[in-house]
Amino acid sequence: CACVSSSSQRTFNWGVLWRVIDQVKPYRGRFILTGVFVLVLAGLAPVRPYLIGRAMDVEMASGDLPGLLNIFALVVGLLVIESIFQFYQTYLANYVAQSVTLGLRSRLYDHVLGFRLRFFDQTPVGTFVTRLVSDIDGIARVFSQGLLNIVGDVLRLIVVIIVMLATNWKLSLIVLLPIPILLFATRVFQRVVKQAFVDVRNMVSKLNVFVQEHVTGMAVVQIFNREKNERAQFEQLNRQHRRANIRTIWAFSIFFPVVELLSAASVALLLWWGMGDVARGVTTGVGQLMQFTLYVFMLYRPIRQLADRFTVLQEGVVNAERVFKLFDRGERIDQHGERYPEKIQGNIAFENVWFAYNDEAAEGEHDWVIRDLTLQVKAGQTVAFVGATGAGKSSVINILSRFYEYQKGTVKVDDHSLRDLSLAAIRHHIAVVLQDVFLFSDSIHNNVTLGDPSITREQVIAASKAVGAHDFIGKLPGGYDYDVKERGAQLSVGQRQLVAFIRAYVYNPSILVLDEATSSVDTESELLIQGAIEKLTQGRTSIIIAHRLSTIQEADNIIVLDKGRIREQGSHAELLKQDGHYRKLFELQFQD
Repeated sequence: CACVSSSSQRTFNWGVLWRVIDQVKPYRGRFILTGVFVLVLAGLAPVRPYLIGRAMDVEMASGDLPGLLNIFALVVGLLVIESIFQFYQTYLANYVAQSVTLGLRSRLYDHVLGFRLRFFDQTPVGTFVTRLVSDIDGIARVFSQGLLNIVGDVLRLIVVIIVMLATNWKLSLIVLLPIPILLFATRVFQRVVKQAFVDVRNMVSKLNVFVQEHVTGMAVVQIFNREKNERAQFEQLNRQHRRANIRTIWAFSIFFPVVELLSAASVALLLWWGMGDVARGVTTGVGQLMQFTLYVFMLYRPIRQLADRFTVLQEGVVNAERVFKLFDRGERIDQHGERYPEKIQGNIAFENVWFAYNDEAAEGEHDWVIRDLTLQVKAGQTVAFVGATGAGKSSVINILSRFYEYQKGTVKVDDHSLRDLSLAAIRHHIAVVLQDVFLFSDSIHNNVTLGDPSITREQVIAASKAVGAHDFIGKLPGGYDYDVKERGAQLSVGQRQLVAFIRAYVYNPSILVLDEATSSVDTESELLIQGAIEKLTQGRTSIIIAHRLSTIQEADNIIVLDKGRIREQGSHAELLKQDGHYRKLFELQFQD
């Protein structure tokens, strides 16, 4: 939100506006056609008042009934033509706006899908939702209500003023006397509304973040009896949002009456001058006075609308600036690797690897999480990592899966540098089962296949039987079509973990990574999961991270990490004989 506040203090960002306009390239034909309709409507604007003035001063004055009927027919025909043009202008402008929204939103979502996990660690979900939904809707309004409408209003003003001056320059100057005051009021209104809008957008973003976080963490709120406190915080944000909106409403409620007052002043000046002409014996036709009265309304209505249009345009530019900052962020994973081996054996090598999450720290300093890690894992081996919290265990799998980029050293898979492999190849051959299993609000079947149509129901059932999950799924209403709801709320922790194992099994990876797979389950579920782990690890390279040492005693190699360095390694029996850090961990867990 801070970036929005800072941007609001600068002058209008023309660079961002041109970038917004650039989004219509795929739809330039419709956009140009919309512009043509705008030009035609601007040119037609002064014709009707002219015809009405002529009818009153010429045809009515001379009693020319056929001529009056002809002008009436022309006015009606002109209204029909303007209505048709207005319809197509509105339709095409909104069509272009929605097309831009569709393309921009899809590109932004696709762009963010390739971001490093660090971005999602640092960006609240509610903020991203605001960018993807509300801010892009604001950009769409630039085309549906802003840009071309401003051009049309300005052109209409210019055409009307030229026709007025050509018709009667004295009356024109009288009518235009209040215009400088109106322009000044419009400028003040524009500045006030711009800042109010920025405040509204900031509050919308804060509300989205607050609601998303606290609804997701509702269990914590209720367990600790914090409902009253959360209600008070939400009420405060909601009131700030209301105050920001009221400032906008206040500006509109003052500006529109000012416009109406000045419009009435122009009409009053016009009538006063016209009556003065009559008193002085100067002939000013009633029709011409009517014509100029209509021109007054044609002047003031676009000027009043211009304030709205510029507000929409400013909103769109501010929204676009926020969206384009996401496009410009250097958070995407380097996808230069092109190798996509159809099969891999599963050999893994870490060679002098250093890794820190803050790889952009000031003055080149890093808080190293992995320090000079050198390790060989042979194909088909099961390797376990143990150590205290913060020792670097999860960071090893984050590096291997390329969720994060390491800074120094080399990581190889089957003698291929990890960075030479395409991301698709890495994600295809390496499956990760995380401690915190995420399930989507969908059926068990779709949570296993993740929408891959090549995975059949029979494969899903076979995989669930292999990992020991078929029985509990069969007891659910609907079986594999059972909707687990948001984040798998309808399933227990152990059941969610088993679904994740089915997901990994059915994709048949060459390398399997299990991160704290049994740390949050009961003993009964642990036994089921342990059986599933034995099935999953057969015939493939497996890396297991565990706090419960009972789950890794059969591992081929156990790595003890401490502050990002390997302190000990060996089999379970070998490490117990060393009487070192591993033995202390083991005795601490099994001393009873």
